[in-house]
Amino acid sequence: MRAIGIILAGGNNNKMKELSNKRAIAAMPVAGSFRSIDFALSNMSNSRIQKVAVLTQYNARSLNEHLSSSKWWDFGRKQGGLYTFPPTITADNNFWYRGTADAMAQNLNFLKNSHEPYVVIASGDCVYKMDFNKVLEFHIAKRADVTVVCTDVPADEATRFGCIKMNEDCRIQEFEEKPMITHTNTVSTGIYVVRRRQLIELLEKCQEEDRYDFVKDILIRYKELKRIYGYKIDTYWSNISTAEAYYKTNMDFLKKDVRDYFFKQYPDVYSKVDELPPAKYNTGAEVKNSIISSGCIVNGKVENSIIFKDVYIGNNCTIKNSIILNDVYIGDDSYIENCIVESRDTLRPGTNYVGTDDEVKIVIEKNVRYIL
Repeated sequence: MRAIGIILAGGNNNKMKELSNKRAIAAMPVAGSFRSIDFALSNMSNSRIQKVAVLTQYNARSLNEHLSSSKWWDFGRKQGGLYTFPPTITADNNFWYRGTADAMAQNLNFLKNSHEPYVVIASGDCVYKMDFNKVLEFHIAKRADVTVVCTDVPADEATRFGCIKMNEDCRIQEFEEKPMITHTNTVSTGIYVVRRRQLIELLEKCQEEDRYDFVKDILIRYKELKRIYGYKIDTYWSNISTAEAYYKTNMDFLKKDVRDYFFKQYPDVYSKVDELPPAKYNTGAEVKNSIISSGCIVNGKVENSIIFKDVYIGNNCTIKNSIILNDVYIGDDSYIENCIVESRDTLRPGTNYVGTDDEVKIVIEKNVRYIL
């Protein structure tokens, strides 16, 4: 494909509550054995983008470990490849990334040294499948300066995103970033296609004027001057930037049609593979409508839940409508319902945690675990 990829994965969001205390949002586990950033990386790989840069900043250690090799997504070997760019102190810059435009502006050399004519920009916290070639064809056909991929969401969720109004020709006429009230439910998905030279020019202008945000300082400021178009999708798309949205997105994978769409239909979603044994179900285990990942040992009852890798569930435990993250030990006779249990927790026997349908409870316990 005649494009390079940039994935913005450095942001933090307080709406993730305690879940983002130890990892970047782009590294949040999704659907048993994936990370959120895997979806953006897989889409770029399947669209034949050979050169991808991931801009990391906040809590990037586990994300950097996950991206230690490009072989899982099959990016270019001799030319191209997978790059991670954390903020770097240089002779003329000693700032962190101060926004999405600033993150790209601090890595202008990556854009200048590339020779592909287009750039695909995506965020690392969305779950979706997309062929970027189709977006690029639309971008070229409309002779657009910037193409924004957009979708329809329920009206009560629209204010979390940038809200868009388009004319019949799909040109964007109004663009409001996270408004208090909106009369449209068409929102930006955080995926953009732009000509590489055009992007360099826009970012250099932002640098001169001390402007840091791609949406506010480029898309909204230039919407009358530049030809900015919207490419609408109607397939599954979800953003996991709040604890509630993260819970809902994971629970969507318990629906057969969503699972089949992501994992049984070409193109595939790829991730770094861990060498773990298959899940083990001992006598007394009872599992209904759940995803159980590799390395788990199940002795109790699991219902409508997602159990990530290396989880131990003790005897007479009941887990309902919950997400148990990696490497959790749950002692005997525990009851967990409507909860997200943070990774590497140790829950003592007889523990009882119950959230509500409206508010999911996040469980963090740091008990000592004895390992022989």
